[in-house]
Amino acid sequence: MLTFLKNFWGTIAVCIIFGFIAALWGWENNKEVGAAQYLWIFFILLVLEISLSFDNAVVNASILKNWNALWRMLFLTIGVLIAVFGMRLIFPLLVVALTTDMSLTETWFLAINQPDEYSSILLKHHEEIAAFGGVFLLLIFLNFFCKTDKTTLWIVKIEKLFSKLGNINGVAIFITLSSLLIVSSNLPPEKKSGIIIFGLWGLVIYLAIDVLSQALAPKNNTTNIDAIKRGTIGGFIYIEVLDASFSIDAVVGAFAITKDVVIIMLGLGAGAMAVRSITIYLIKKGTLNELIYLEHGAHYAIGALALIMIASVHFHIPEIITGTVGLLLVAAAAYHSIVVKKKRIK
Repeated sequence: MLTFLKNFWGTIAVCIIFGFIAALWGWENNKEVGAAQYLWIFFILLVLEISLSFDNAVVNASILKNWNALWRMLFLTIGVLIAVFGMRLIFPLLVVALTTDMSLTETWFLAINQPDEYSSILLKHHEEIAAFGGVFLLLIFLNFFCKTDKTTLWIVKIEKLFSKLGNINGVAIFITLSSLLIVSSNLPPEKKSGIIIFGLWGLVIYLAIDVLSQALAPKNNTTNIDAIKRGTIGGFIYIEVLDASFSIDAVVGAFAITKDVVIIMLGLGAGAMAVRSITIYLIKKGTLNELIYLEHGAHYAIGALALIMIASVHFHIPEIITGTVGLLLVAAAAYHSIVVKKKRIK
């Protein structure tokens, strides 16, 4: 119990503070009933964020394990502020502002005073947002598995096939752009252009982080993934965009639970803090070294989430499916890792 408190005291404190603010916000709206209702919604959103982003914690841990104390500290301070206020509050406001020609201030007042209209505008552009996140995550998935020097394989046949594809220059970009064009091919022109533009922005941002990371890498190490996995500004931006991409489903899905942007920010923000604490806990415990397939499982979850996001351009896929698929893949990888570890000990 003491060990748990030592590793998660920051998250527990944030959850208590944010929960108290949620209750106060509910009290302002409807006294005791409002306080209880908003506190319950806060808890639901907290669980939603953690369940959808647990695989994100594993991937974050695989990146952060090679970072020094300074960059880890920045991840837990500035990174948390970006996650809580940037992705959970400013990002939805920015999407609505850009698509309605309103200022951020006007969008904020719309969200507070006319939450149904604000939510409706945001949800109308779910496909474009999903295209951005889907492209970014698909590139991460492909670039993880399309490496010719991988020595640890989990699902051997599939991963050997990806390794062979890795010998082809630009294969990850080719597959990603082809997927984007195919999924948008039979859409109305006004919808198609928006989805392609947002998808291309996902590609451009991924490549920009890649270029920045390689520019900051030592001359004897220019591999993009290795460069990103060290503590640099490129790696920091990469992990924040990764977090944003993972959070798209939670942010959009939260509006099915409540239209109140304050509660959404508080609930999902507390969940984001919990995911960061889980990330640091995995690093301290050396879980990735002990469970050798855990990182593979998390990247399969990334691939599944990417495909779900891209498919959501045409079909509504409930958030519960997204979260469950990711958790099952990570759990399966963890279980297989434990089995293999026990066999090696014997």
